Amino acid sequence: MIPAAESAATLMRSLSHPQRLLVLCALVDGEKSVADLRQQLDIEQVPMSQQLMRLRSDGLVEARREGTTVYYSIARPEILTIVGALHAAFCAPIRGKRSRDGLPKG
Repeated sequence: MIPAAESAATLMRSLSHPQRLLVLCALVDGEKSVADLRQQLDIEQVPMSQQLMRLRSDGLVEARREGTTVYYSIARPEILTIVGALHAAFCAPIRGKRSRDGLPKG
């Protein structure tokens, strides 16, 4: 159990940066080029490179080069599960959510 806890803690540290989490969310639907990621997420070149380098070193993404273009994708299936759970908890609309006056929204 101790090695699994260490692996989970390492993963959570990697996910703890908002830009890295955004990159992983963008890659859930499949591989994307660095240019596509930058455009979609509005992240400048240097920070994007830093976050991708960290995600690669942590083993969360893998890179594929085609000519001068580098494509990134999620490296492990459990990352999809975790990012999906985070999306469901924080990004998806909450059913039955009520407004401040107690009435259902929508």
